[in-house]
Order: sequence, then structure tokens, then C-alpha cells
Amino acid sequence: MPNASAAPVFAALGDETRLALLATLSRGQRCSISQLTEGSRLTRQAVTKHLRVLESVRMVRCVRQGRESLFEFAPQPVREMREYLDFVSAQWDEALGRLKAFVEG
Repeated sequence: MPNASAAPVFAALGDETRLALLATLSRGQRCSISQLTEGSRLTRQAVTKHLRVLESVRMVRCVRQGRESLFEFAPQPVREMREYLDFVSAQWDEALGRLKAFVEG
């Protein structure tokens, strides 16, 4: 994943409410907005706003079931982020290895 496409995903994950929504949805069940607001101090409008941000980076999908909109977790962007972070981690490991060799050599 190139840096430019990673930034919006990181930005979307930078909010604790969105992280909590993803944690709920990652359990594997589709949830309505009312189910997602249940037990929280968030309004339906606030949850909808956060879900739209997550939809914009493809981490959440909206599925219509009759008259109801249900939201589900879409894992592909998380997989892509993991691949990106693994790539960056490998680059840092290589750089640190070169630095260690230089200092010890």
C-alpha cells in the first residue's frame, strides 16, 4: 500500500469512537445503528457520521436488509495496513542493522 492511500486509513483509525465501532463490528455480526448506539452516550447521528468515515476507507460496508441498514466489518483494508506496516517495519530493521554494523564495525 503506497503512503498516500495509507494516510486516510490511519486518520480514520485515529479516533477512539471509530476504533470502538470497528471492535464491535469485527465480532462478525452485522449491526444496525441503533444496536451500535445501545449502551453508549453517542447519538445515532454521531454513530452515522463515524460509520461514513469508516465506509469512505472501505473498513465498513452498509448492507440493506429490508428497510434496515446494517453495517459490517470489511477486513481487507486492515490486511492491507498490516502488509504496509510489515513493509515499513522491515525497512526499519534493515536500517537499524546497517547502523549496528557501522557502529560495531
